[in-house]
Amino acid sequence: MSRPTIERFEPRELGPKEWGTELLVAHTSQYVGKVSWMHAGEQGPLQYHEHKDETVYVFSGCAWVDFDSGTGLVRCVIDTGSSIHIPPGAVHRVGAVTDCVLFEASTPHFEDRVNVEDQYV
Repeated sequence: MSRPTIERFEPRELGPKEWGTELLVAHTSQYVGKVSWMHAGEQGPLQYHEHKDETVYVFSGCAWVDFDSGTGLVRCVIDTGSSIHIPPGAVHRVGAVTDCVLFEASTPHFEDRVNVEDQYV
């Protein structure tokens, strides 16, 4: 029986983002790790994922998350040292109060975004 071995992973940028920069730092069949640098005043899209299960940790700065509480969108501020869990199906959008660095750990579902902005106008 062969033993598992350690493999090097080369981080890579995940395309240009309007809100900042996203770097993929881990990718296996079970999980993905990302580091995001988000500019103050910017935000991602209002969305949900059918399969992706993610947790976001605010490494530095201050961010916010809009989520559907069942009665419409609610905003929650998340400061340095805070984490949020976003399960599959949860409508959400993350934005930056200040420049911030976010760490994300999630399941490896890359093409799993459903945009819902037009449903919340």
